Amino acid sequence: MIDYWAYTNDSSYVYTVQQALMAQSGTGNNFMMPAYYSSTGNDDQAFWALATLSAMEYGFPVPSGNTSSTWLDLSRAVFDLQAGRWDTSTCNGGLRWQVFPYNAGYNYKNSVSNGAFFQIAARLARYTGNHTYVDWAEKTWNWMSATGLISPSFHVFDGTNDEMNCTQINHLEWAYNPALLLYGTSMLYNYTNGSQIWEKRTTGLLKAISTTFFSPFANATDVMFQPTCELSNNCNNDQLSFKAYLSRWMAKAAVVAPYITTSVTHLLTVTAKAAMRSCSGGQENTTCGARWYVNGYDGNYGVGQELSGLETVQSLLLLHDTAVREFPMTCEDVVLSAEGDPTNTLTLPPKTSTANASPSNSHGAASSVYGKDGAGSSWGLLMPVLASMLLGGWVAFAR
Repeated sequence: MIDYWAYTNDSSYVYTVQQALMAQSGTGNNFMMPAYYSSTGNDDQAFWALATLSAMEYGFPVPSGNTSSTWLDLSRAVFDLQAGRWDTSTCNGGLRWQVFPYNAGYNYKNSVSNGAFFQIAARLARYTGNHTYVDWAEKTWNWMSATGLISPSFHVFDGTNDEMNCTQINHLEWAYNPALLLYGTSMLYNYTNGSQIWEKRTTGLLKAISTTFFSPFANATDVMFQPTCELSNNCNNDQLSFKAYLSRWMAKAAVVAPYITTSVTHLLTVTAKAAMRSCSGGQENTTCGARWYVNGYDGNYGVGQELSGLETVQSLLLLHDTAVREFPMTCEDVVLSAEGDPTNTLTLPPKTSTANASPSNSHGAASSVYGKDGAGSSWGLLMPVLASMLLGGWVAFAR
């Protein structure tokens, strides 16, 4: 919703978003909310910080009565708390999934918790110019690589168990894990004036993403999907939102690492058209489905599906509209020199179908996503509908 405000200048939801962020900040102003304190995981806490980082970088209005540094202060507080949880008692480091030992998953050191911490560090480094955050980002990346959570080919796996000293890896791949890392590496590429190491990592992640999370079928080339659960139609509520994060951070990565813009724009344009065809269900023909490769609405609806639809469609404003092209801000005394033209070109590997069968199609025969659909002229009309539906879903969920 912060991105929606930044890209569209629609202030309809500003107060509601401010209210939500501040209400969840907790007594320590670090998003450890008293009502959920005992069950909050590192990833849960980190996602609130990712929101306040966007508020900070885009100049989202600060609620009245708060200082101008509120969004930065909240983001720093989460980083400081999580840095103190870096655990060297097992596996030579890393963050645990859960904060407290009585919660299931405490022995799991996973990519979403460490990847989110990595992204927070990278974004704070670029915004503040404080090299300590770069050191933490490097430390986190190196630990994830050493344990095998990031493979030599830049695939990002779900997690590992410290009861086995992290010697075995859960090789499931979820879209939000490499996406978290991609925006972090692109931020550091930008902050370090296009350094080769962060360029290599950004390029490697995007190539792995393009081969893993796009093109489920030959007639759905470059359409985004979540392979671990989507083809079998058994994604849970969390997993149904993962495409939103991948779209969000791919688009934002292209802004600060402009050499990947052409590749990212192509993938997200094709995917957004498929998502729009999916968002055709319900009484108003605007409800989004889960599987975008079926060339229509699949009947699987919920808040995660709306979030994915909104984030994917609105990401194209960031990529296509030069008037919108929101470049994340920094503190006044931070000088960047990697904002300009691309420094090289990127060629993604050719796509191969992950399945031989054609996808099921609730609207007739399967067809190519490249068909004539007039999507380009209707994105602006669809976004306010998706935004309001998403906000309504949040309210219903809270009730």
